Amino acid sequence: MGVIKMIGVLFQALLANRAALAMENLALRQQLAVLERSVKRPALRQRDRIFWAWLARLWNGWRAALLIVKPETVIKWHRQGFCLYWRWKSRCRKPGRPKIKGKVRDLIRRMSRENPIWGVPRIQAELRLLGHDVAEGTVAKYMVHARKPPEKGEVVSTPYLGGLHHLYTRAA
Repeated sequence: MGVIKMIGVLFQALLANRAALAMENLALRQQLAVLERSVKRPALRQRDRIFWAWLARLWNGWRAALLIVKPETVIKWHRQGFCLYWRWKSRCRKPGRPKIKGKVRDLIRRMSRENPIWGVPRIQAELRLLGHDVAEGTVAKYMVHARKPPEKGEVVSTPYLGGLHHLYTRAA
């Protein structure tokens, strides 16, 4: 092994030992702060619990420096933090489907009005060509359906007029 490589390994070990010493110093100072502000039993705050859960992830020797609570308690705090994080991450933001823009709704209505023979798939394809990815059900929902005139001999019902229901047939 070369001299330079040996110095590098030694330097790295020295830095690792310094980092571990700094972490232990930080852990002990934090515990002293907790004990100074409490009377009989250590009064741990939420930030103290977060500190220990964070320290347990960063430093392998955290158990040796821990004096005021059991290591299992710190692991429990870490699990609780993990559960809280994922509960927050998977929370329901806004229920239901996202709203469609008014511009797209107006475009669907205009296309269906101006092209009465186009069906839902054709309008959906035209919208996709314009850069709007819209579902078939949405297109069908906002299409303007033109009323077809009654065919020859078809019975057409009208609303109630004066309590009587009138039926008409289209003249041939």
